[in-house]
Amino acid sequence: MKKILISTDFSETATNAIKYALELFKYDKSEITIVHAFADEVYENTIEMSREYLEEYKDKVQQNVDIRLQKVVAEMLELSPNPRHVYNRQSRFGSIVDVINDFVDSENVDVIVMGTKGNTNNPKVTFGSNTIKVIKYVQCPVLAVPATYHDMHPKNILFPTDYMIPFKRRELKLVSSIAKNYVSTINMLYVSKAKHLSHRQQDNEGFLNSCFSDNKFLFTQIPEDNVTDTINKTIKEQDIDLLVMVNERHTYLEDILYNSTIDKIGLEIKIPFLVLQNLRRE
Repeated sequence: MKKILISTDFSETATNAIKYALELFKYDKSEITIVHAFADEVYENTIEMSREYLEEYKDKVQQNVDIRLQKVVAEMLELSPNPRHVYNRQSRFGSIVDVINDFVDSENVDVIVMGTKGNTNNPKVTFGSNTIKVIKYVQCPVLAVPATYHDMHPKNILFPTDYMIPFKRRELKLVSSIAKNYVSTINMLYVSKAKHLSHRQQDNEGFLNSCFSDNKFLFTQIPEDNVTDTINKTIKEQDIDLLVMVNERHTYLEDILYNSTIDKIGLEIKIPFLVLQNLRRE
């Protein structure tokens, strides 16, 4: 059974991410938990409040959050009364990164689903600060879904890689199962002018080949220097429905995430974005 964690801030983007997840994983037996971390809203509203009333206010906020989460779960059941799915809810006091990390560890979560930018309305921002934090610091694959994206069935999956890191089978299995459910084509994209793969790259390519043996997939090399521009261009030209990247030292995604400000990330993400963490998790 897949363990799916959906983080919500009750925004339109979060609601769309929920709808996307319910449809994307409709063929899988899944335990889906909706989580809201509410420490920020407590602290932001109690700056001038005495410690005496802080705990009382915290309880009131949690009660309100629980009511809203109950409503979200009821809407999920109405939208997708799927016998393969079990729905749960969790309200937890803490930062979003700490709450999600703790839940991932305790429940051995397979994937986190969240909106790309929550409550922020800035059209120039690709990812909100919370989404960036979760992608950077939570040790679990993260699927970020834009509010404006409504095509629920991925047919073309783009997976940029330089083949320099050894992939983890569990995370590749997640990609493979999505692709298999929707008969998607997985396009492994290598952006480089190099004429030959090294032995390390050949071995990693062979591992990918074995992990995606049940899928339609292909290996493509584009001889360009600018990885980000090439990814953006490929997404548009090949009607890509889902972008998959790995968040690991010395990878494409690390360069993009860690060397860019949040509002100038470079990737023009208007499709769901699955970030693998390349961690050894059983």
